[in-house]
Amino acid sequence: MSFFNVFSNDVAIDLGTANTLIWMKGKGIVLNEPTIVAFDRQTKKIIAIGNDAQSMVGKTHKDIKIIRPLRDGVIADFEITEGMLRAFIRKVSNTWQPARRVVVAVPSGITEVEKRTVRDSCEHAGAKEVHLIAEPMASAIGIGLNVHEPVGNMIVDIGGGTTEVAVIALSGIVTAESIKHAGDEMTDAVSQYFRRYHNILIGERTAEMIKCNVGSAMPLEEEIEIEVKGRDLVSGIPKMINVTSVDIRKALADSVDKIVTGVLRLLEKTPPELSADIFDRGILLSGGGALLKGLAEKITKETNLPVHVADEPLTSVVLGTGKALENLSDFSSVLIKRNSY
Repeated sequence: MSFFNVFSNDVAIDLGTANTLIWMKGKGIVLNEPTIVAFDRQTKKIIAIGNDAQSMVGKTHKDIKIIRPLRDGVIADFEITEGMLRAFIRKVSNTWQPARRVVVAVPSGITEVEKRTVRDSCEHAGAKEVHLIAEPMASAIGIGLNVHEPVGNMIVDIGGGTTEVAVIALSGIVTAESIKHAGDEMTDAVSQYFRRYHNILIGERTAEMIKCNVGSAMPLEEEIEIEVKGRDLVSGIPKMINVTSVDIRKALADSVDKIVTGVLRLLEKTPPELSADIFDRGILLSGGGALLKGLAEKITKETNLPVHVADEPLTSVVLGTGKALENLSDFSSVLIKRNSY
């Protein structure tokens, strides 16, 4: 693979397990597509990325493999991730100027090796200067919080691979926890529910659609009923059944409980002065998982604290990463220190 410089401008990247978002200086968010790649099994040549690859899921022949190159918020396949980054940047860049600065949002629980992998992927794709920022910090900045204040803020960022729970004050993360239960686990729980209780096999895209449209963490004022089509595991023929939001809520209950438990665990670790701030300010939810119906109410019920969902939960991380990139001198203290990786 030849390493051309594909970064023609300062770029902020939310490299998520489920979706990749790119913010470009002077343009804002220029890309928001699934983090998924279709490639040739023999040559490993990338055939499609993002939305194009997503449309191929479950419909390919044996010569084409489709993967999510990130797992639990970190890079699982270095070569494919690098190729995907290169292709995404080419998609939004019109010129081939020398590489510029890049800021990438990463999970707070990322290891030193994983930090190096993210940095190397960006550098091999042509970036000249790479900075990393923890997702909860980026999310807080994107929501509009003043992270430099001596005031405690609790952020719960529910992505595809991880749920990042953190208490932030004075430009740093005071305490944090990275939970391996998030959007992907919820989607898998829906698939397993149909397999276990209805003997029906459904695809990942169908499970995701059911989770988004019908999934909930608390009883709804008016429960929803939908038709679900899949393959009968006994007869092998297509089958359709009706399920309600009550059924899907039961399927999601374990994942929701693990997120709530993580929030409670972090509250126990929080210094008392900051706990007082959180009592006044409440908990902020961001990420795609924050859109699950009734999740804010569920956390409020378990913690007795006010819970607020960000105005734009899906884009708060990349917007915060973009703000940090745009004002690197002001936000240098919130970036992950270079000598730590």
